[in-house]
Amino acid sequence: MKRAFGYVAIAGIALALSACGSQRPRGPSNAVIERALTGAPGEAQPSAIVATEIAFARAAREEGQWTAFAEFAAPGALIHGTGGVIEAAPWLATQSNPPEAVQWGVRTVLMSCDGSLALSQGRFRDPDGIVGNYVTAWQRQPDRTYRYLYDAGGPDVPQPTAQPDFEDGDIVVTAIDSIKGLVATCPRAGDPLPPPPTTSAVAERPQDVRQSSDGTLRWRFEHRGDGEKYVVAEYYYLGKWATALEESLASGT
Repeated sequence: MKRAFGYVAIAGIALALSACGSQRPRGPSNAVIERALTGAPGEAQPSAIVATEIAFARAAREEGQWTAFAEFAAPGALIHGTGGVIEAAPWLATQSNPPEAVQWGVRTVLMSCDGSLALSQGRFRDPDGIVGNYVTAWQRQPDRTYRYLYDAGGPDVPQPTAQPDFEDGDIVVTAIDSIKGLVATCPRAGDPLPPPPTTSAVAERPQDVRQSSDGTLRWRFEHRGDGEKYVVAEYYYLGKWATALEESLASGT
């Protein structure tokens, strides 16, 4: 079964790719990560999520796809597939690793002020060359590591047009490393956090809203018709609430 598009349609397995050619995309370099994501305030360090994503993807390649998914899952983690949301642990326990893992890489990290919760969004490619987007929610554990709470993904519809073959001597740029780090603003000591908006996309289904320990990051997911997976998140930034991530992930076939 294709990991990203079968009943489980896992999207956290994704590869960073900005171009769709025959060449194998690569993940961001350590230098790029440090340059883009250092300097975040206090406990919130998006680079920790990027490092976890890289380790997760490496484990999938070297140890097996489903072995890595079990290793990096938080207690009670959920996988959002074509048929809906399932608990990761019991499902993963029944799976055998495929011969080749899906590849992926992060493009955006959204983090609460206290660093307790983060969401990542990125790109993936499966062994058949299908590409798409994924969204993963991460929770900081008591040992200070991050493990995923939720994972969803879906293919691009339509798929990008295949790149033409290139002649010897052609100069080809296949991808440019780029990672965006978004960190919620920490309220000043003694100042209450302004209430989140009641008219935002997150607030449309208040019973499904999940939030960070400090309340500066809120998000929810929704399973829609035709297997579509919808994820939206908002964070407190410079005195206001703003939508930082909104993704509709198509069902796989």
